[in-house]
Amino acid sequence: MNTNRDLNYRLFVQKETGFTRTTFHDEIGRYHDVIEGDVNALKEGFKRPRESFYEGKGQLSDDPLRNVMYHLVVGVAVVTRMCVDAGMDHNVAYTLSDIYIKRGDVCRTVDEVLDTMEQFQLDMAQRMRDIRKGSAISLHVKRCSDYIYEHLHENITLSMLARRENLNPSYLSKLFSKELGMGIKDYIIKAKIETAKNILRYSDFSILDISISLGYSSQSAFTAAFRMHTGMTPKKYRDVYFTREEFIGGDANG
Repeated sequence: MNTNRDLNYRLFVQKETGFTRTTFHDEIGRYHDVIEGDVNALKEGFKRPRESFYEGKGQLSDDPLRNVMYHLVVGVAVVTRMCVDAGMDHNVAYTLSDIYIKRGDVCRTVDEVLDTMEQFQLDMAQRMRDIRKGSAISLHVKRCSDYIYEHLHENITLSMLARRENLNPSYLSKLFSKELGMGIKDYIIKAKIETAKNILRYSDFSILDISISLGYSSQSAFTAAFRMHTGMTPKKYRDVYFTREEFIGGDANG
Protein backbone atom coordinates (compact mmCIF):
# COMPACT_ATOMS: atom_id res chain seq x y z
CA MET A 1 0.00 0.00 0.00
CA ASN A 2 1.39 3.39 -1.01
CA THR A 3 1.34 5.77 1.97
CA ASN A 4 2.94 8.78 0.32
CA ARG A 5 -0.38 10.61 -0.09
CA ASP A 6 -1.32 10.23 3.57
CA LEU A 7 2.23 11.04 4.66
CA ASN A 8 2.42 14.26 2.66
CA TYR A 9 -1.01 15.37 3.85
CA ARG A 10 -0.17 14.78 7.49
CA LEU A 11 3.18 16.52 7.21
CA PHE A 12 1.40 19.51 5.65
CA VAL A 13 -1.20 19.62 8.43
CA GLN A 14 1.48 19.37 11.11
CA LYS A 15 3.39 22.25 9.55
CA GLU A 16 0.28 24.41 9.24
CA THR A 17 -0.79 23.76 12.85
CA GLY A 18 2.70 24.26 14.28
CA PHE A 19 2.92 20.70 15.56
CA THR A 20 6.44 19.73 16.65
CA ARG A 21 7.07 16.09 17.29
CA THR A 22 9.19 15.15 20.30
CA THR A 23 12.71 14.18 19.21
CA PHE A 24 13.95 10.65 19.81
CA HIS A 25 16.50 11.98 22.33
CA ASP A 26 13.84 13.86 24.31
CA GLU A 27 11.46 10.90 24.19
CA ILE A 28 14.05 8.56 25.68
CA GLY A 29 15.00 11.29 28.16
CA ARG A 30 11.46 11.18 29.54
CA TYR A 31 12.15 7.70 30.81
CA HIS A 32 15.49 8.58 32.45
CA ASP A 33 13.90 8.80 35.90
CA VAL A 34 12.45 5.31 35.51
CA ILE A 35 15.78 3.77 34.51
CA GLU A 36 17.59 5.59 37.31
CA GLY A 37 14.99 4.46 39.84
CA ASP A 38 14.19 8.05 40.79
CA VAL A 39 10.70 7.54 42.22
CA ASN A 40 10.44 11.02 43.71
CA ALA A 41 11.23 12.73 40.41
CA LEU A 42 8.57 10.61 38.70
CA LYS A 43 5.96 11.57 41.27
CA GLU A 44 6.81 15.24 40.77
CA GLY A 45 6.43 14.82 37.03
CA PHE A 46 3.00 13.25 37.48
CA LYS A 47 1.81 16.50 39.10
CA ARG A 48 1.92 18.27 35.73
CA PRO A 49 -1.45 18.73 33.99
CA ARG A 50 -2.32 15.58 32.13
CA GLU A 51 -2.99 17.54 28.97
CA SER A 52 0.79 17.97 28.65
CA PHE A 53 1.09 14.21 28.12
CA TYR A 54 0.05 14.69 24.48
CA GLU A 55 2.64 17.37 23.69
CA GLY A 56 4.85 16.21 20.84
CA LYS A 57 2.94 12.96 20.40
CA GLY A 58 1.16 11.90 17.27
CA GLN A 59 -2.52 11.06 17.11
CA LEU A 60 -2.78 7.29 16.77
CA SER A 61 -6.56 7.09 16.72
CA ASP A 62 -9.54 9.42 16.38
CA ASP A 63 -10.99 7.73 19.45
CA PRO A 64 -9.45 9.38 22.58
CA LEU A 65 -9.46 6.20 24.66
CA ARG A 66 -7.92 4.08 21.92
CA ASN A 67 -5.39 6.81 21.19
CA VAL A 68 -4.06 6.93 24.75
CA MET A 69 -4.12 3.13 24.96
CA TYR A 70 -1.86 2.90 21.91
CA HIS A 71 0.51 5.37 23.57
CA LEU A 72 0.48 3.20 26.70
CA VAL A 73 1.51 0.14 24.68
CA VAL A 74 4.33 2.04 22.97
CA GLY A 75 5.57 3.53 26.23
CA VAL A 76 5.49 0.22 28.07
CA ALA A 77 7.40 -1.46 25.24
CA VAL A 78 10.13 1.18 25.23
CA VAL A 79 10.55 1.32 29.02
CA THR A 80 10.61 -2.47 29.28
CA ARG A 81 13.48 -2.77 26.83
CA MET A 82 15.38 0.09 28.46
CA CYS A 83 15.05 -1.55 31.88
CA VAL A 84 16.29 -4.88 30.53
CA ASP A 85 19.27 -3.09 28.99
CA ALA A 86 19.91 -1.41 32.36
CA GLY A 87 19.99 -4.69 34.27
CA MET A 88 16.44 -5.82 35.02
CA ASP A 89 15.81 -9.52 34.64
CA HIS A 90 14.56 -10.22 31.11
CA ASN A 91 11.69 -12.45 32.23
CA VAL A 92 10.54 -10.10 35.00
CA ALA A 93 10.53 -7.05 32.73
CA TYR A 94 8.58 -8.63 29.89
CA THR A 95 6.06 -10.26 32.22
CA LEU A 96 5.41 -6.90 33.88
CA SER A 97 4.97 -5.45 30.40
CA ASP A 98 2.27 -8.02 29.67
CA ILE A 99 0.53 -7.37 32.99
CA TYR A 100 0.29 -3.60 32.55
CA ILE A 101 -0.79 -3.74 28.92
CA LYS A 102 -3.60 -6.09 29.94
CA ARG A 103 -4.52 -3.74 32.78
CA GLY A 104 -4.76 -0.93 30.27
CA ASP A 105 -6.85 -3.07 27.97
CA VAL A 106 -9.72 -3.18 30.48
CA CYS A 107 -9.66 0.56 31.24
CA ARG A 108 -12.78 2.45 30.24
CA THR A 109 -11.62 6.07 30.51
CA VAL A 110 -8.58 8.06 29.42
CA ASP A 111 -7.72 8.84 33.05
CA GLU A 112 -7.75 5.15 33.93
CA VAL A 113 -5.22 4.47 31.16
CA LEU A 114 -3.02 7.35 32.34
CA ASP A 115 -3.28 6.00 35.90
CA THR A 116 -2.08 2.64 34.61
CA MET A 117 0.80 4.31 32.79
CA GLU A 118 1.88 6.07 35.98
CA GLN A 119 1.58 2.85 38.00
CA PHE A 120 3.75 1.04 35.47
CA GLN A 121 6.48 3.67 35.52
CA LEU A 122 6.52 3.79 39.33
CA ASP A 123 6.62 0.00 39.55
CA MET A 124 9.54 -0.22 37.13
CA ALA A 125 11.36 2.68 38.81
CA GLN A 126 11.05 1.06 42.23
CA ARG A 127 12.42 -2.19 40.84
CA MET A 128 15.28 -0.39 39.09
CA ARG A 129 16.09 1.43 42.34
CA ASP A 130 16.35 -1.91 44.14
CA ILE A 131 18.52 -3.32 41.36
CA ARG A 132 20.89 -0.38 41.56
CA LYS A 133 21.13 -0.75 45.34
CA GLY A 134 22.10 -4.38 44.94
CA SER A 135 25.31 -5.75 43.54
CA ALA A 136 25.63 -5.20 39.82
CA ILE A 137 26.25 -8.19 37.59
CA SER A 138 28.94 -8.21 34.97
CA LEU A 139 28.21 -7.69 31.30
CA HIS A 140 29.23 -11.31 30.58
CA VAL A 141 26.71 -12.72 33.05
CA LYS A 142 23.95 -10.36 31.91
CA ARG A 143 24.45 -11.31 28.26
CA CYS A 144 24.42 -15.01 29.15
CA SER A 145 21.28 -14.54 31.22
CA ASP A 146 19.52 -12.76 28.37
CA TYR A 147 20.60 -15.46 25.93
CA ILE A 148 19.30 -18.20 28.23
CA TYR A 149 15.85 -16.58 28.52
CA GLU A 150 15.67 -16.03 24.77
CA HIS A 151 16.62 -19.65 23.97
CA LEU A 152 14.92 -21.69 26.67
CA HIS A 153 13.73 -24.14 24.04
CA GLU A 154 17.30 -25.03 23.11
CA ASN A 155 19.91 -27.24 24.76
CA ILE A 156 22.14 -24.56 26.28
CA THR A 157 25.51 -25.62 27.71
CA LEU A 158 28.31 -23.95 29.64
CA SER A 159 30.68 -24.52 26.71
CA MET A 160 28.28 -22.82 24.30
CA LEU A 161 27.92 -19.74 26.50
CA ALA A 162 31.65 -19.57 27.14
CA ARG A 163 32.35 -19.59 23.40
CA ARG A 164 29.83 -16.78 22.87
CA GLU A 165 31.59 -14.66 25.51
CA ASN A 166 35.09 -15.76 24.47
CA LEU A 167 35.79 -16.90 28.04
CA ASN A 168 37.20 -19.98 29.66
CA PRO A 169 34.26 -22.21 30.71
CA SER A 170 35.66 -22.64 34.21
CA TYR A 171 35.98 -18.86 34.64
CA LEU A 172 32.44 -18.22 33.38
CA SER A 173 31.08 -20.90 35.73
CA LYS A 174 32.80 -19.26 38.71
CA LEU A 175 31.53 -15.84 37.59
CA PHE A 176 27.95 -17.12 37.52
CA SER A 177 28.27 -18.74 40.95
CA LYS A 178 29.80 -15.61 42.44
CA GLU A 179 27.32 -13.10 41.02
CA LEU A 180 24.08 -15.11 40.91
CA GLY A 181 24.69 -17.62 43.68
CA MET A 182 24.24 -20.67 41.47
CA GLY A 183 25.87 -22.52 38.60
CA ILE A 184 24.80 -22.12 34.99
CA LYS A 185 22.94 -25.46 34.88
CA ASP A 186 20.89 -24.54 37.96
CA TYR A 187 20.25 -21.07 36.53
CA ILE A 188 18.90 -22.53 33.29
CA ILE A 189 16.56 -24.82 35.23
CA LYS A 190 15.44 -21.92 37.41
CA ALA A 191 14.80 -19.79 34.31
CA LYS A 192 12.66 -22.52 32.77
CA ILE A 193 10.64 -23.09 35.93
CA GLU A 194 10.08 -19.37 36.57
CA THR A 195 9.00 -18.90 32.95
CA ALA A 196 6.69 -21.90 33.20
CA LYS A 197 5.10 -20.47 36.35
CA ASN A 198 4.36 -17.19 34.58
CA ILE A 199 2.89 -18.94 31.54
CA LEU A 200 0.74 -21.19 33.73
CA ARG A 201 -0.46 -18.23 35.76
CA TYR A 202 -1.13 -15.73 33.00
CA SER A 203 -2.15 -17.82 29.99
CA ASP A 204 -4.19 -20.82 28.96
CA PHE A 205 -1.50 -22.57 26.91
CA SER A 206 -1.63 -26.33 27.37
CA ILE A 207 0.94 -27.99 29.62
CA LEU A 208 2.19 -29.95 26.62
CA ASP A 209 2.75 -26.75 24.63
CA ILE A 210 4.59 -25.21 27.58
CA SER A 211 6.85 -28.23 27.98
CA ILE A 212 7.74 -28.16 24.27
CA SER A 213 8.37 -24.41 24.27
CA LEU A 214 10.81 -24.84 27.18
CA GLY A 215 12.76 -27.60 25.48
CA TYR A 216 11.67 -30.58 27.57
CA SER A 217 11.72 -33.96 25.89
CA SER A 218 8.21 -34.77 27.09
CA GLN A 219 5.35 -33.45 29.20
CA SER A 220 6.22 -35.98 31.92
CA ALA A 221 9.83 -34.73 32.06
CA PHE A 222 8.58 -31.16 32.42
CA THR A 223 6.09 -32.17 35.11
CA ALA A 224 8.78 -33.99 37.08
CA ALA A 225 11.16 -31.01 36.95
CA PHE A 226 8.40 -28.56 37.83
CA ARG A 227 7.25 -30.64 40.80
CA MET A 228 10.81 -31.03 42.06
CA HIS A 229 11.27 -27.24 42.22
CA THR A 230 7.80 -26.09 43.27
CA GLY A 231 6.37 -29.02 45.19
CA MET A 232 3.34 -29.28 42.91
CA THR A 233 2.48 -30.34 39.39
CA PRO A 234 1.98 -27.74 36.64
CA LYS A 235 -1.77 -28.48 36.66
CA LYS A 236 -2.00 -27.96 40.40
CA TYR A 237 0.00 -24.74 40.17
CA ARG A 238 -2.35 -23.38 37.52
CA ASP A 239 -5.42 -24.42 39.53
CA VAL A 240 -4.08 -22.53 42.55
CA TYR A 241 -2.57 -19.42 40.98
CA PHE A 242 -4.28 -18.77 37.65
CA THR A 243 -5.97 -15.40 37.91
CA ARG A 244 -6.74 -12.28 35.91
CA GLU A 245 -7.03 -9.96 38.90
CA GLU A 246 -3.63 -8.44 38.14
CA PHE A 247 -5.06 -7.09 34.88
CA ILE A 248 -7.94 -5.20 36.47
CA GLY A 249 -6.02 -2.58 38.41
CA GLY A 250 -4.88 -2.58 42.02
CA ASP A 251 -1.53 -1.94 43.57
CA ALA A 252 1.25 -0.73 41.28
CA ASN A 253 3.56 -3.48 42.49
CA GLY A 254 1.20 -6.19 41.19
